[in-house]
Amino acid sequence: MFNLILFGPPGSGKGTQSEKLISKYGLIHLATGDLLRSEIAAQTPLGMEAKSFMDKGELVPDEVVIGMISSALDANPDAGGFLFDGFPRTEAQAEALDKLLKLKKTGIHLMLALEVSESELISRLLNRGKTSGRSDDVNEDIIRARIAEYHKKTSAVADHYRKFDKVKQIKGEGSIEEIFNSLCAEIGRKKSL
Repeated sequence: MFNLILFGPPGSGKGTQSEKLISKYGLIHLATGDLLRSEIAAQTPLGMEAKSFMDKGELVPDEVVIGMISSALDANPDAGGFLFDGFPRTEAQAEALDKLLKLKKTGIHLMLALEVSESELISRLLNRGKTSGRSDDVNEDIIRARIAEYHKKTSAVADHYRKFDKVKQIKGEGSIEEIFNSLCAEIGRKKSL
């Protein structure tokens, strides 16, 4: 089992690259937003607990999200691995995820961080906003705030995995294929160890 975290600010191409990586390596995509929606729709106990927080406008506690990730891991025992998207977002979440994966006799093997200049991110998101229907993709001030928030919160997660030599920075500018090939090269290096 090969577990991967794909990191990058809004507009860095995570969604596009995630699809390609999942297809190539047979990974299960674990996006916490999707997990939350799925658990709520299925009215599982964890889903109902999460909904009670969301209905009050509160963040879903880490232990509830970790519980959902645990369920997803258990539901896919034959998976070639998992691609974590949107989680962990804090050092505490990274530590909780590491503990959970250790219990499941696995771990995070690699964190790939897409690096894209702020001007390129803004350009991509404004273009995406023309067709995405997402209100947070049409206002440059909101986009800048989202990028700043990403850097503020997620740098601690990268620092956490750097301690274990698991972080690789990938240039997230160029063609989709060039970026994908760079990601695959890093995965190949890590898998061959």
